[in-house]
Amino acid sequence: MVPEKRRIAAATTDLMRLAGTAYLDDGFTPALIAERLVSDGHQLTVITPSIPVATILAKSGKITTIVIGGIVRPSTLGTVGHWAVELLADIKIDIAVLGTNGISVERGLTTPDPEVSALKAAVLARSVVKIAIGIHTKFGVESFARFAELSDLDTVVTDSGLRRHEAERFQQKGPNVLRV
Repeated sequence: MVPEKRRIAAATTDLMRLAGTAYLDDGFTPALIAERLVSDGHQLTVITPSIPVATILAKSGKITTIVIGGIVRPSTLGTVGHWAVELLADIKIDIAVLGTNGISVERGLTTPDPEVSALKAAVLARSVVKIAIGIHTKFGVESFARFAELSDLDTVVTDSGLRRHEAERFQQKGPNVLRV
């Protein structure tokens, strides 16, 4: 679903235009967002737990990249653990862009890993604007550890595979749902 993820990345990058600081999660779509930030010449500070995202951003002369330390997860090359959460203690993030394994009306945003959940919850607590990204196949899915309610979010960016009436169900819980 690369074309869908590229559209999500483009729309999300547009939402990030005015940010001075941003959190960019780990995963394939955040890497696409990082590529767009670099190619579009954005100037901002990005905090990320993702080694691949940090590598992409480091090639830009305009983006200051802060990598959160912690235990590296082999599946995503993203960091987790108390070191990652502690780094966030004294910062304010203008805009957070978070992926999710599942998003449902009943449980909100979920992931199978409690340490990932703890990091994402800490990011949301320190962020002004909160954006979740994910393709339509993640909607209606519930995983083990919840890190956010839908009402915690400002925007959810997904692809047009999510039917309009389903998007409206999610919007009733709080966030704007942007289908691209």
